[in-house]
Amino acid sequence: MNILIINAGSSSLKYQLIDMQDESVRAKGQVERIGIEGSNLKQKVGGLEYQIIAPMKNHIEAIEHMLKALTDSEKGAVKSMDEIGAVGHRVLHGGADFTKSMIIDDKVMDAIRACIPLGPLHNPANIMGIEACQKVMPNTPMVAVFDTAFHQTMPAESYLYGIPMEYYERLKIRRYGFHGTSHRYVSKRAADFLGVDAQKGYRMITCHLGNGSSICAVKDGKCFDTSMGLTPLEGVLMGTRSGSVDPAALQFIMNSDNISVDEMLTILNKKSGLLGISGKSSDMRDIDRMADEGDERCIMARNILVHTIKKFVGAYAAEMGGVDAIVFTAGIGENNNALRERIMDGFEYLGAKLDKEKNKGRGEMIISTDDSKVKILVIPTNEELAIARDTLALVSK
Repeated sequence: MNILIINAGSSSLKYQLIDMQDESVRAKGQVERIGIEGSNLKQKVGGLEYQIIAPMKNHIEAIEHMLKALTDSEKGAVKSMDEIGAVGHRVLHGGADFTKSMIIDDKVMDAIRACIPLGPLHNPANIMGIEACQKVMPNTPMVAVFDTAFHQTMPAESYLYGIPMEYYERLKIRRYGFHGTSHRYVSKRAADFLGVDAQKGYRMITCHLGNGSSICAVKDGKCFDTSMGLTPLEGVLMGTRSGSVDPAALQFIMNSDNISVDEMLTILNKKSGLLGISGKSSDMRDIDRMADEGDERCIMARNILVHTIKKFVGAYAAEMGGVDAIVFTAGIGENNNALRERIMDGFEYLGAKLDKEKNKGRGEMIISTDDSKVKILVIPTNEELAIARDTLALVSK
């Protein structure tokens, strides 16, 4: 079965077509600037590239162009839409209702809509992507895979905030966590790679480090704690997001500069993090280059990033009573060996020893020394494959 994976943003749409017979990627593409002048689509099928620039005023038109690209007689991946057996949709926020992926029906759609206040930037775009596919492919089964689902196994002490319980009971204010599909995939893949049974007392810390970053404590194969909260803003320093900040500091800024809550959240989400500290860039590659050239603010940005990640790794090891494996994944986690070295420096007391030569490698690998009690790994994430596997399992039933 060929499964189409959709990741819809407010003005963008990323997609992959995966052949589940061998889990190979038959096509990969993205549509940018939906509803904006200069809408365009780029797709790769093997060595063939398909590109168009055409007006796409909404997600329905974007998906129509996507299907046209996928079925193109010269540069497409399939002859007709009949060869697409199901569609898997990445959905950011499923609240506390969804602990696993679900076949999309009216009840599921209502629940995704109900989570819009919790994911105001992402859930509306995810809904647009689903509805657009339903309109263009009405007879094709569809599955929602939630970023928050993996984290719903957290105990109350991990997900509750120290605020009056009425806000949890009435408004469902709690830690939900994100990047769950990635954390689930890499924790399972790491266990398989090491040949261990993750379900029986195994303690793992997965570090998803990219433009958005989160750390997850995984115990017995389940999420025990995670760094992101009600929204993806909480936790470690990120590309443009602040990570955790004292709320009273925000009140002080808003009163001092006479700015609204919405303006403050824009600053925290889009003008903070590596960008805010460095004043130069949100891209870790730029930060590293300028830090190595002696730029003090870039050095500080990098130091803060390392420091906040270390704090979460240390805290999660304490919460779980130790750790058996630490896993790095995502763009920065997989590709920045120097940052991994900085993060792991000082964790020898936990029994985690980095092998600096192994750490220079690429791809899926163990980067700890042979005598390290804690295994340190790099596992490339593959959220699309995880979504495809969930989709296949559900539609096959």
